[in-house]
Amino acid sequence: MKMMRWTGAAVLAFAGLMMTAPAAHGADLSCRMTFQMAGWSLFYKTASGSGTVTCNNGQSMHVKLRAKGGGLTFGKTRIDHGLGRFTGVSNIHDILGHYANAEAHAGAEKSADAQVVTKGSVSLALSGKGQGWNLGVAFGAFIIEQ
Repeated sequence: MKMMRWTGAAVLAFAGLMMTAPAAHGADLSCRMTFQMAGWSLFYKTASGSGTVTCNNGQSMHVKLRAKGGGLTFGKTRIDHGLGRFTGVSNIHDILGHYANAEAHAGAEKSADAQVVTKGSVSLALSGKGQGWNLGVAFGAFIIEQ
């Protein structure tokens, strides 16, 4: 009877280790996103677009992008060639959701933008080139949906 208790405890401990091992290894997942977005701001800021997320484990997902917020901001921009790099991802579905952002921006004609947005342990570094004009400071959300 004592042997069965020890064996049962060993099986449960081994199962517990096996359940946590993939999560630790899964955090090494590297994902990037190519995207395009367009939007405007006049105190209220809004933008929308689309992109494709590709991870180093072969998974990919087409996504819809939205940005909304407000502040002292004016302008109209279009990002044609955007690139995003995710960190803290263990599953491609971790990239979905609302990210908090704060940004200061200024541009005229040819425009470039770079910012980092966060959602819990997941961070997304965004950079892009496009056209437009803008000036201001804004706070809000960057939203990724399937």
